[in-house]
Amino acid sequence: MDLNILIIIIYFVFLIAIGWVFRSLTKSTSDYFRGGGQMLWWMVGASAFMTQFSAWTFTGAAGKAYNDGLAVALIFVANAFGYLMNYLYFAPKMRQLRVVTVIDAVRLRFGSKNEQVFAWLNIPTTIVQAGIWLNALAIITTAVLDVDMTTTIVVTGLVVLVMSVTGGAWAVIASDFMQMVVIMAVTLICAVMGIVEAGGIAPVIERFPRDFVAGSDLNYFSVFAIWAVFIFIKQFAINNNMLYAYRYLAAKDSSNARKGALLACVLMIIGPFIWFIPSWFLAGTGVDMNQLHPEMGSKAADAVYLVFVELYMPAGMVGLLLAAMFAATMSSMDSGLNRNAGILVKNFYEPLLRPRATEKELLLVSKITSAIFGGMIILVALFINSLKGLSLFDAMMYVGALLSFPMIIPGLFGFFIKKTPDWAGWGTLVVGGLVSYFVGFVLQAQHVEQFFGLDVAFTSREWSDLSIAISLMAHLVITGGFFCLSVFFYRGLAAGRQQDVDKFFHNLDTPLVNESTEQQQLDNRQRVLLGRMISVLGVFIMALVAIPNPFWGRMVFLACGFIVFAVGLLLFNAVDKSYEQDALPKGATNV
Repeated sequence: MDLNILIIIIYFVFLIAIGWVFRSLTKSTSDYFRGGGQMLWWMVGASAFMTQFSAWTFTGAAGKAYNDGLAVALIFVANAFGYLMNYLYFAPKMRQLRVVTVIDAVRLRFGSKNEQVFAWLNIPTTIVQAGIWLNALAIITTAVLDVDMTTTIVVTGLVVLVMSVTGGAWAVIASDFMQMVVIMAVTLICAVMGIVEAGGIAPVIERFPRDFVAGSDLNYFSVFAIWAVFIFIKQFAINNNMLYAYRYLAAKDSSNARKGALLACVLMIIGPFIWFIPSWFLAGTGVDMNQLHPEMGSKAADAVYLVFVELYMPAGMVGLLLAAMFAATMSSMDSGLNRNAGILVKNFYEPLLRPRATEKELLLVSKITSAIFGGMIILVALFINSLKGLSLFDAMMYVGALLSFPMIIPGLFGFFIKKTPDWAGWGTLVVGGLVSYFVGFVLQAQHVEQFFGLDVAFTSREWSDLSIAISLMAHLVITGGFFCLSVFFYRGLAAGRQQDVDKFFHNLDTPLVNESTEQQQLDNRQRVLLGRMISVLGVFIMALVAIPNPFWGRMVFLACGFIVFAVGLLLFNAVDKSYEQDALPKGATNV
């Protein structure tokens, strides 16, 4: 058996083991969908970080870095800015919503009709995103292991189903933490090797064949600047609205949600300047990706990261990196499966079809629903694979700008603007849909060129970037403006609805603290279980020094394994044996 495939299989065993180990913590739908709201900050922060991380980072984004230098890093820095706002304000507020799914919060804020509208629109959007992630993983696997794309998509999708159905949110978030540790360790070593091969970070930048900041294919630098500004706005809005509160609903209290956001922020700041060094380095060496991978056609640059590992890293490292990429993508897909199943079960099946259903029945339906959504993700990935000319980078940007952003407007503005009629929620989505249709299918590059009287036509890259910026600006002005103007039509709410809205804002402003003896014991169980798994994984990685490699190659595996093993030991060392219950601060409530 191929060495790299063997490493991937062994890595999968660790993932399945996590699902099996954490299954005992799942006793209710709250446990299954958000870990019962009892998770520590380092698990929550790692999961928040990993939801923005998948094989796409090493394919579409790495290809963008290879072609356009630093530009792609702005997306991740913008994510870091969004997480910083989480830390400063939004993360504890999101945890204080005290709901099982984010659509529960939509129901409290905008009513039961909007609950169904947002539920059924949110599900297909996340399925499309997961399909893009799975397709990106299949592209890189095919390029490196010469495995059929269809086979990779189907097999990986099925493995995701096994993992998510087995352990629910506990398994998903625990595996997110393990993937975060492994990926940061592996990519750090790859970045160091790239810098060593180049003779320092300065040569990496100096030898980049195009403008390192903005890249190539630009006639108007102002287009790049406009795109950069609106990417920051987009990532701020995405990371700070109630539809994305699921990242912090699992935290055990407000403080742990805030700390988790800070961890995600720090990782997202450091990450891009580690992840993309290999891409920048290879671009400076003059490597022709189309010549190395002609079978990928216009997507050849998406294989740049794995090409670097093949050329400059020791034997076996490709398998370890692919395993981490598989796991990262599966973690992102797991989160989508778990979230979608939670929405369908808790916001449709239970309230409308089976209001008297037992927890046992709801758990069974949740697992069945996860399996169905997994199948749908596989089908979407296969469809995306059939669109041979589609750029993964552009696909991800379009999904965010045209599909997701209209739903984000009420999810963000609804935190601050209280007196709106219930129809403001679904009405904003209708307006947003019209805006997305106009920008995506009616507005053309020549329309903008004629409007501004430009003599030089936009390049394909410029129009791709500008159309995203125009979409975001239109949604902020038109879609956001519609929501804000709805306050002039506010005539009060029915008594029951007003109680829900009052509860929403009361929860939002009430700190949540959970420091009971039972919770402290569960905290220690989290540390011990995950610490043990990560320590064993660290030992496995260090054992890869047995692979025939030069001395420096063996040291690479030793360094990676030691980093992972050290994190496992830190978790063991963090076990608290005091179990003392502190008094709650004035005005705070327990879970």
